[in-house]
Amino acid sequence: MAKMQQKIQIIPLGGMGEIGKNMTVIRFGDDIIVIDCGLMFPEDDMLGIDLVIPDISYLIENRDFVRAIVLTHGHEDHIGALPYVLKQLNVPVYGTRLTLGILEGKLKENNVPATNLIPVQAGDEVQIGIFSVGFINVSHSIADSVAISVKTPIGTIVHTGDFKFDQTPVDGKVTDFHKFAELGDQGVLVMLADSTNAEHVGYTMSEKSVGVTFDETFSTATGRIIIASFSSNIHRVQQAIDTAYKYKRKVAFLGRSMINVVNIASELGYLMIPEGVLIDIDEIKNYPSSGIVIVTTGSQGEPMSALTRMAMSDHRKVDIIPSDTIIISATPIPGNEKLVSRTIDYLLRQGAEVIYEKASGVHVSGHASQEELKLMHNLIRPKFFIPVHGEFRHLVKHSKLAQGLGMPKENIFIAENGHMLEFTPEKGAISGKVTAGIVLVDGLGVGDVGNIVLRDRRQLSQEGILIVVMTMDKQHGCVLAGPDIVSRGFVYVRESEQLMDEAKIKVRQTLEKCEVNNITEWATIKSSVRDTLGKYLYEKTRRRPMILPIIMEV
Repeated sequence: MAKMQQKIQIIPLGGMGEIGKNMTVIRFGDDIIVIDCGLMFPEDDMLGIDLVIPDISYLIENRDFVRAIVLTHGHEDHIGALPYVLKQLNVPVYGTRLTLGILEGKLKENNVPATNLIPVQAGDEVQIGIFSVGFINVSHSIADSVAISVKTPIGTIVHTGDFKFDQTPVDGKVTDFHKFAELGDQGVLVMLADSTNAEHVGYTMSEKSVGVTFDETFSTATGRIIIASFSSNIHRVQQAIDTAYKYKRKVAFLGRSMINVVNIASELGYLMIPEGVLIDIDEIKNYPSSGIVIVTTGSQGEPMSALTRMAMSDHRKVDIIPSDTIIISATPIPGNEKLVSRTIDYLLRQGAEVIYEKASGVHVSGHASQEELKLMHNLIRPKFFIPVHGEFRHLVKHSKLAQGLGMPKENIFIAENGHMLEFTPEKGAISGKVTAGIVLVDGLGVGDVGNIVLRDRRQLSQEGILIVVMTMDKQHGCVLAGPDIVSRGFVYVRESEQLMDEAKIKVRQTLEKCEVNNITEWATIKSSVRDTLGKYLYEKTRRRPMILPIIMEV
């Protein structure tokens, strides 16, 4: 055990080689803390899946050593898995007030008790087990974001969380450069840093620049203004409110998540709404179009979101009218481009003006570009570096940036989920692997859908299903009725009667063969029917539907 205590272990369980489900384990001896616990949205081939969360088998196996989960900010990809994880791990959760406020709402929705949430603020330092954990103010696209410093007996770890260096933040809370420099002066053993924008040259623009674009749009718009944004981007919402107030417009919020986050943020004092500005969505008909701003969800083209339903003329309370100006204040998350494009097309068809191009200045990223990443490296000057939060190419690009600043290549670790990285004051290495991967959430089921179920869903979606029903005498193995064939998603039966009749003949021939050969095992008979029918249908149609033989016993 003495040897173990001289090593820090860092184990990413998510966020490596992917955008989302960020989760990092830090272990020293018998003390474990976890930084973030996020989810990821399903990829196109994950049919029917709602969410993807990290596999926490390692934490369950070591549950007695887990001291706390520490959160950097309130985005889904950093807190979204907690309603599922806290059902299995009853540990304290540390986060800033807005982060915990958003989390509390999610826990209530999932009937998980929110009893162990411990609020902290930037500048605090708390003792968790053997670790001294510090919270450092950073700018991001959600208020109350922090980086985390973890002091251990053999060195300090800094986890930047998601960040950018915004010199003119909307809330006036500038990144704590002084604290990062101070940690750098004291010596940092390992830094884990956000790589999302590692491919972007230069600097990320300030959030305030969006306010300038809002002002220009508001000054010329003659009808209603509809702004679609992420509900969590409180600073963006604040700028929309401030600009509406300046131009004497009323503001209505639309979309469940938008209303929830706005309520939490205004209760906690993160959102300032001047008196008389806010109206209910039902009241918009009482005001002229030129006096209305609607702030809504749906910037990602989500099929059930408020903006998409408006675009499809399917919203109960708001219809698009030709004089509307619609600002889509977000860039599509990779994979959502088609959904967003389709929504924009439908809005334009209805005659509205839509402002969405990146060049128009209606959105800026919340992540650091290359020059800011270099600045973070120069402030902290870590001995070892692990790029995190990005697809593999982002991690490689970030690693090359660090090498360009003079960091030795052997001190940089491009890890994968599940890698166990061990560090002593002198050296670091990837020393092994723990169980890591994905758990799929489908409705109320968590982890009950795996690769086999997804494979079946893919086959059903591409080729359809054929159900063969026959009634058989259990004692003699002879056919009493059938076979009947039911097809779904394979061919239209009424136009393929000949194919179906021939398929029935093939099944009958197979059953007769089984009877002649004295085969009475149901499993063997089903397998023979499946094979014969599969070959025949492939010859005739070049398709491989799922074939499901059902035997009724008498």
